[in-house]
Amino acid sequence: MAYTIRDVAKKANVSTATVSRILNDLGGYSDKTKMKVLDVIQELEYFPSGIARGLTNNRTHTIGVLVPNLTSSLIAEFLTGIESVAHKVGSSIIVCHTESQGIKTMKYLQLLHEKRIDGLIIASTVLKEEYYDYIVKMNVPLVLLSAYSEFPVPYVIANDHQAAYSATKHLIQNGHSKLGMISGNKEEWIAGNTIPRVEGFKRALSDFNIPIDDRCIEYGRFSIEDGVNSLRKLLDRNPDVTAIFAENDEIGIGVLSAAFELGISVPKDISVIGMDDINLCKFMNPPLSSISLSHHEMAEKAAGMIFKMIESGSKVENSILGHQLVERQSVRSH
Repeated sequence: MAYTIRDVAKKANVSTATVSRILNDLGGYSDKTKMKVLDVIQELEYFPSGIARGLTNNRTHTIGVLVPNLTSSLIAEFLTGIESVAHKVGSSIIVCHTESQGIKTMKYLQLLHEKRIDGLIIASTVLKEEYYDYIVKMNVPLVLLSAYSEFPVPYVIANDHQAAYSATKHLIQNGHSKLGMISGNKEEWIAGNTIPRVEGFKRALSDFNIPIDDRCIEYGRFSIEDGVNSLRKLLDRNPDVTAIFAENDEIGIGVLSAAFELGISVPKDISVIGMDDINLCKFMNPPLSSISLSHHEMAEKAAGMIFKMIESGSKVENSILGHQLVERQSVRSH
């Protein structure tokens, strides 16, 4: 049997208004009354409607999180960080898997609007004008995570340009001058008419007087499979490459796999460094060197920003986090 708030009030011998106030922590009742009502709620196994509570206090204590995929280790780190903060403040998250598809993204935005979410985090996704316009109509706070925007929306990012520079510099300082880069989809990482990680790679080459040849950059997407396929293509054009900067660790892991299949020894024949420092890096053979971007910290920062906006209605400043080189065994001196 599904009990109602009236059943709780009747059994506790209080008004439904008192039960509602206790559920929403509004005060105006004694500790004794509160304990009595909570005991009845537990006895009846009463579960108050989230929608009904939302109508009472204009909050549903839920936020939406839009992500482009669910298989990425990076996205898993983001979701873990966001959920941990949400849990601490008594909120829940609704995760929407958009696959970077416009139609699917818009449908999820409409769904989240119907669910009366309190706020929205969009991770690793370009904020298109149609998304932004609809979110403005939703009238909920929005924070971008690991994404830039031309719209006035707060974001949390790493300094991708400088992080890529550091990865490339590490390869150069280990004696490599024949470098290649395997990048993701340009359209998904554009920020201010630049591609930060590619530009960071190129700037490091320039600063160390290494000629820049666009044929040394292979564009694909961001998966392990793309790393596998891209290594073959890159080496077909540049057989003398001795070191590769992979734009993310999943690409880097794909490079390690492809190198094994091709009989190429890492790091003896070719050095590889990735970016993100996902947990899987340390378990590869050889363990993959990477640039840590503190993604869990980024996610917690984004969640903290969204809840601050929800609670106070105030604006928050953009946040740019640092990075750190994590040396393992996939890079050697040349």
